[in-house]
Amino acid sequence: MSVKLQIFEHNSKDDYPYRRSFRFAVVDYSKSQSYPLNFVCMLPLKLGVGKPDSVFLKVYGKKSLEQAKVLLTGALKVEDDAEIKAEIERRLKLLDPTTATQIKCSSCGKLFQPQRIRRYKKNFCPVCMRKKFQNR
Repeated sequence: MSVKLQIFEHNSKDDYPYRRSFRFAVVDYSKSQSYPLNFVCMLPLKLGVGKPDSVFLKVYGKKSLEQAKVLLTGALKVEDDAEIKAEIERRLKLLDPTTATQIKCSSCGKLFQPQRIRRYKKNFCPVCMRKKFQNR
């Protein structure tokens, strides 16, 4: 199964201000060389979010995330257009899980996940927050 991405520019009247949008079709070149005959499915924008019954998820199952990354990196190497490359890179970033940001406590220097409290200008961890402002 020789699978690759075929990228199409999608023109809609709703796009403002004239932003180019793209659709990514997964095609199998072992079936045929022309587009409509070798169509497998469309690559969704986000995997695991939204419709769980996506055709891409049904076809590739548990390996869908890995397959999407392989397809996008392969298309990135081949593509010449700068806007299409930017769209591929954007989709690759969407596939990577975001890690929780950690900041350093202003008092003790320990790393913690911030919970923004607007009334304090400095960032304090929960332990230092209790120590400093418990009596108020």
